[in-house]
Amino acid sequence: MLAYDVCDDYEIIEGEKIMSPAPNMWHGNVVLNLATDVNIYFRSNNLGVVFHDHIDVHFPDGNTLSPDLTIIRADNPDIDTYKKKGVFYGVPDMVAEVFSKSTMKRDIGIKKDVYERNGVKEYWIINPWSESIEVYLLRNGKYELDGVYIDYSDDELERLTDEERAAVQTEIPVAVLNGFTLKIKNIFWRYFE
Repeated sequence: MLAYDVCDDYEIIEGEKIMSPAPNMWHGNVVLNLATDVNIYFRSNNLGVVFHDHIDVHFPDGNTLSPDLTIIRADNPDIDTYKKKGVFYGVPDMVAEVFSKSTMKRDIGIKKDVYERNGVKEYWIINPWSESIEVYLLRNGKYELDGVYIDYSDDELERLTDEERAAVQTEIPVAVLNGFTLKIKNIFWRYFE
């Protein structure tokens, strides 16, 4: 029997209980698209576990956060806490947060600080309105912006110069997955426009 230690609708950030409102459907769509593509790759290669929404990550510094996407590689030494308890105590290899109006400030502020301080190797901040993703990699204990990736519309691409268009990247490398990439359009795909 697994012992569940969940925070339900709140996170504990710097000792303060902060409510997490339910995300809107566009937010959920982006999270599901991202988690699906990563999880297919993970499962087919037996690389570890991928969680989206509502998995509490209990960090060594006492913070408990629920990232929109959590990646824990099979070789992560903390993975055994999940196997034994059904919750995760430790430091995931990668997390992603998708902006919502109520959480945006925390995602780029205190949550980023918590992830950095605890040693999360890769952090993605996803903006569903501008359809852009900022990728931060941990280097020497500090996050450095590795790249900003944008899902350009056909109209936006038309307005770019040939040189700018040639520089547009359509895939994002996932650093903790050594060569695996995700198509930006797949992350922001939605049935309804």
